[in-house]
Amino acid sequence: MNSRIENYSDENNSFWKKRRNLVTFLASLGYFNLYALRVNLTVGIVAMTSSTNNRTAEFDWDSKLRGTLLSAFSYGYITTQMVGGTLSTRFGGVKLMGYGVLVPACLTVLTPFAVRYSVYLAIIFTVAVGVFQGISYPSINAVWSRWVPPAERTKLASFAFSGSIMGMIVGYAVCGWLAENYGWEYVFYVPGAVALLWSIIWLVYIDESPIKDDRISKEELEYIVSSIGPTDVNKTIGYFNYPWKDLFMSMPVWAIHCAHFCNSWGGYTLLTQLPSYMNDVLKFDIGKGSYLTALPYIGLAIIIQTTGFLDFWLKRRKILTTTQARKLFNSIAFLSRTVFLYLAAYSTTELESIIYLTLSVALGGFISAGFMVNQLDIAPQYASLLFGISNTFGTIPGFVTPMLTGIIVQNKSADEWKLVFVIASIVHLFGGIFYFIFASGERQTWAEIS
Repeated sequence: MNSRIENYSDENNSFWKKRRNLVTFLASLGYFNLYALRVNLTVGIVAMTSSTNNRTAEFDWDSKLRGTLLSAFSYGYITTQMVGGTLSTRFGGVKLMGYGVLVPACLTVLTPFAVRYSVYLAIIFTVAVGVFQGISYPSINAVWSRWVPPAERTKLASFAFSGSIMGMIVGYAVCGWLAENYGWEYVFYVPGAVALLWSIIWLVYIDESPIKDDRISKEELEYIVSSIGPTDVNKTIGYFNYPWKDLFMSMPVWAIHCAHFCNSWGGYTLLTQLPSYMNDVLKFDIGKGSYLTALPYIGLAIIIQTTGFLDFWLKRRKILTTTQARKLFNSIAFLSRTVFLYLAAYSTTELESIIYLTLSVALGGFISAGFMVNQLDIAPQYASLLFGISNTFGTIPGFVTPMLTGIIVQNKSADEWKLVFVIASIVHLFGGIFYFIFASGERQTWAEIS
């Protein structure tokens, strides 16, 4: 590689002149829509089942039925992680990502009609949303493996992933406002329409790899290709020739799976239950509760952006190895969530609860330079497949935690919610320790390209 290409990444080109940055920006908006299409139900279900001075509850569902509806997404989501990871490893992730948002967007717009017809039809719709999002989420790693040079992956992937956090921030706030002012139906209409528009733009303007892109500059194309190396190697390898034994026996891989599961336990608990906690224990109405629920995710977005650049700086200065950086950032995230979820469980005032939950969510953002990008370190050509497997484990808490919370929280008391948070704290402690012992940031021997 000549010096001109080596130094390309340091040139002062504007953000928009780098095609990979546009891909990253649109991917960030894709993440935004994926999460907006999740949080709308958690806000909507409160508005649909709770009465206020200005609104009478339209549906009288008990806590177990609400938990079943909230869990339905994860039942669909878990079934297609491996499918999405395998297909995107072989064919690329752009189209899978696009259609994985397009179909859920259409279903979301139709959800108000479904729920008024039958709650069970709404459950089927929610499962279907999960099925298609399950295909899309692992596919983004195939996009990174083809579009983003290794040195920039944590930085750009963190930027893109922060879109999911913005989806939660805006989703909670806007959906709460829509429910309060226009009715719960618009909690589904508006996010669905926005996601539909994004998916069309993504499918039209983004190609599977820079080699197929007619709009990329020759210099940037040379830089990406020379930095990444062969990206179509998996097309020449049959599924049965993948290193399946190593994929399922490698301890660094299991460190990722364990961390993903444990992080998702706390993440899904907070994602699906914070609006209910705000309503049940803190006694905030749907509007105020939604804005306060969004507060922790503002901190999370800031931490994720900071973490991406800090990781890039530490490794560029050779202060930490990749393994050390992954373990450091992951440990900060998991220890923080362990401590602050436990403190939230025993908080005695509204202010304490909000502070502890905000810190728990926000400091958890350090995972963006921890296990979340670790697949790209240890086996970049199998990153989508590994993420599909990992996210299968990470999805299990998505249907376990809402149902468990529904069983524990029968009377909507503070003591019942205390147990929910203590369990999440213990799970995070275990995940952090396991990852610290077994994780690696080095490319594994079974993932070397000969």
